[in-house]
Amino acid sequence: MTNAKMVEYYAKRAAEYEHIYLKPERQEDLKTLQAKLSGCFKGLDLLEIACGTGYWTQFACRSARSIVATDCNEPVLDIANRKHYGDCPVSFQIENAYALENVKRLFSSALVGFWWSHVPKSKLGDFLRILHSKLCNGAYVIIFDNRYVEGSSTRIHRADEEGNTYQIRGLSNGSQHEVLKNFPTRSELIEWIEPLSNHSKFTELDYFWIAEYTLRKNAEQGVSF
Repeated sequence: MTNAKMVEYYAKRAAEYEHIYLKPERQEDLKTLQAKLSGCFKGLDLLEIACGTGYWTQFACRSARSIVATDCNEPVLDIANRKHYGDCPVSFQIENAYALENVKRLFSSALVGFWWSHVPKSKLGDFLRILHSKLCNGAYVIIFDNRYVEGSSTRIHRADEEGNTYQIRGLSNGSQHEVLKNFPTRSELIEWIEPLSNHSKFTELDYFWIAEYTLRKNAEQGVSF
């Protein structure tokens, strides 16, 4: 089950969801991510996980053939539905990322932006199994998230016995919320992804990391990055 407090936090944050993308020190990295997503889904049908307000959907739609974008929070999807996505057919669905029960067809690509860090370490295997069950043989997957950068990232408040880390975040209404936010190392990402992939690539920007791979369902299928 998706953490109820996390869902509540992001519902309350919906109207200010995209403020994080205004940090001046992150602009060059954000441009790199935007350019990447604008071109990497050419001819592919995309399943997006935790799409939020559709911020990254609006770049993915520039190359994807079609997009089904999912999130568990109706307030952020209301905002996403008000954006324009050009000629790309885009639909939004309320989904639990650990179930994806109403995703009924298979996709040739997947996008997971800023969600990995919110998955408890004990649930990563479950999340990946569900995601991969919705993908075709040799599907292209791109996952990206934050690196911890002192002075830019919200400081770590505590860690639990599993090694998950948490931040205290404030909203404009003055409320404070404890949010699960993990910062995996490159070796941790490789340990999870390489056994599942035909081909993988890991890129570290100053403020973000990017993992790309093709799903190992059919060993003869792959893609060059």
